[in-house]
Amino acid sequence: LKLTPLQLRLVEEVYKGYVRAGANLDAAKKEQLKKINGELSMLSVKFGDNLLHDTNAYKLVIDKQEDLKGLPPSVVAVGADAAKAAGMPGKWVYTLAAPSIWPFLQYADNRELRRQILDAYTTRCDHNDQWDNKKTISRIAALRVERSQLMGYKSFADFVLEENMAKNPAGVYGLLNQLWTPARNVALREAADLQSMIEKEGGTFKLEAGDWRYYTEKVRVARYDLDEQALRPYFKSDNVVQGAFAVANKLYGI
Repeated sequence: LKLTPLQLRLVEEVYKGYVRAGANLDAAKKEQLKKINGELSMLSVKFGDNLLHDTNAYKLVIDKQEDLKGLPPSVVAVGADAAKAAGMPGKWVYTLAAPSIWPFLQYADNRELRRQILDAYTTRCDHNDQWDNKKTISRIAALRVERSQLMGYKSFADFVLEENMAKNPAGVYGLLNQLWTPARNVALREAADLQSMIEKEGGTFKLEAGDWRYYTEKVRVARYDLDEQALRPYFKSDNVVQGAFAVANKLYGI
């Protein structure tokens, strides 16, 4: 075809896309693939809807001001606004949405409330009710394997990774196995620092998941005198947008 390198690359990529979508399968396998893709589409929507439901359904309602101890004014305001929106003026509501849960876990002194909201987050769609996702995710995994093997691949990982730098599961594990030991050692050192902070403050309990962000913030302040709240005025949305455009202008003349 006397194609340029760019044209050849485009043809190869488009062709590969058709093949990976099942274009080379016989009629029976194409029909099977069509059914698998249809069921996967419905299950993916169901999984997302269930997760959204459980995320939106949970509310940590606080009606005692002492339970707000440790929270910066901006985080208290988030709770007050959410309570007003929920028809509970005079109270404070914290949800599983990122701008609500993560600052709460970072600053709230009340350890039990931190545990409650994190437990709610990590057990979403795991309550054996109509919103439970265990069977859904199991079926999705099975269909992904079936589809991959239909296309001639050993596993879903083999199918997906063919288009990525790792190329295959062995490539992924090769990298992860290099990272695992040093990453774990760093995590253990961090955990020891957090446990030391707990004991320094007179705590007699062992570090748990709901404590991690809270004591990380305390260690950060003690070690680096860094207060994230002091940075907030510099990261108003207008400033961030202007900064992004300034960088784009400097780099690309946009």
